[in-house]
Amino acid sequence: MHHFKYNNGSLACENVSLETIAAEQGTPTYVYSGATILNNYRNLDSALSELDHEVAYAVKANSNLSILQLLAKEGAGFDIVSAGELYRVIKAGGDPKKCTFAGVGKTREEIEFALQHEIYSFNVESLEELSFINDIAGELNKVAQVAIRVNPNVDAKTHKYISTGKSENKFGVDFEFIEDAYKNAHTNFKNIKLHGLQMHIGSQLTDVKPFVEAVEKVAPIAQKLKDLYNIEFFSIGGGIGIVYDPALESGDQAWWDSQSEDERPLTAELYAQKVTPVLKKLGLKILVEPGRYIAGNAGVLLTKCLYEKKGNAKTFKVVDAGMNDLIRPALYEGFHEIHALNEDLEKDAINADVVGPICETGDFFCQNRDVANLQAGDHYALFSAGAYGFVMASNYNTRGLPTEILVTGDDYKVIRKRQLWDDILEAELEGLS
Repeated sequence: MHHFKYNNGSLACENVSLETIAAEQGTPTYVYSGATILNNYRNLDSALSELDHEVAYAVKANSNLSILQLLAKEGAGFDIVSAGELYRVIKAGGDPKKCTFAGVGKTREEIEFALQHEIYSFNVESLEELSFINDIAGELNKVAQVAIRVNPNVDAKTHKYISTGKSENKFGVDFEFIEDAYKNAHTNFKNIKLHGLQMHIGSQLTDVKPFVEAVEKVAPIAQKLKDLYNIEFFSIGGGIGIVYDPALESGDQAWWDSQSEDERPLTAELYAQKVTPVLKKLGLKILVEPGRYIAGNAGVLLTKCLYEKKGNAKTFKVVDAGMNDLIRPALYEGFHEIHALNEDLEKDAINADVVGPICETGDFFCQNRDVANLQAGDHYALFSAGAYGFVMASNYNTRGLPTEILVTGDDYKVIRKRQLWDDILEAELEGLS
């Protein structure tokens, strides 16, 4: 659940009016709730209390330094997929020794940087990568701690672009080859320490069954690797989904009761309840790597209505945010609830497309949906935009990146300034003749 609700007719993030933020900071603007981020982290951390565990936040979901700092102060670890993300964690005050480095294409420079900062583990995706890391570690007179990622060939039943645990995906070592991979590494790579085992089956899973299936399938391998090579941890990945939910009232029990079991959010409590019995028997440290679960419902994107355009077939609400600001609807057919900042405007709905200014037909946030009938100058909030929102934004059409705001209780602060045209062109200007 989240901390966005109407307060005296005005949509608020915690105790701050979003209309105030829009008026003072302009739009498009991302707004994040610090309380929601911390609550989500603490809920998952608490739910897993029966296990020796660590919650390692997936930096790729939302990598703003202030968000990382918030979580670092809570004691979170970090799941990174580039040296740039490791650099961010360090700048935010995070501990590199609590970082796991995933990804199928790590470069020499990235591996050297991670070794120099003594990260907790590389999550290795292939024997070729393992050999590469071993060679670099040898050159630096270091030992690289690694976990090989196993692909359990479990169908996560999520969008094809964010499914990672099937044999046709590019990630990990096939399940039937994983034991040989560890034997090979133990025998041939002297600058490698086999530190753990890792898996991740995909993102935005709202059913606990695929998690349980994967854990039950891989746990015996983890036990065998512990016995043979004394590995210390088993990372079960991330992927806990959120419901891009229509309930504005945080903790709305009536809304919860009205949903079918399949539509209810996959809670931390249910997730932990189902996976803990299998994992507890291993006696290994368990890593979980959530991103969207922590940040997704903690953010909204504010946008202003520019015009209403009526055609024979449709009505369009043209807004000042575009697919360069939030690409999920165009890329993943992602659904985001859209609400007016002024509650009174919610009473007057119209069937319309909410579209942006980008010169692409795919530049829309919803199609054929009943939305508040805003007029020029009114504002919408696009919900559940805290993960894979700003981090996937671009300068397409030479549009500046949005402002980012962090709300804490009664106050807000700018945690990233709006990008201006000169900021966009800065790296190019020296090339002019």
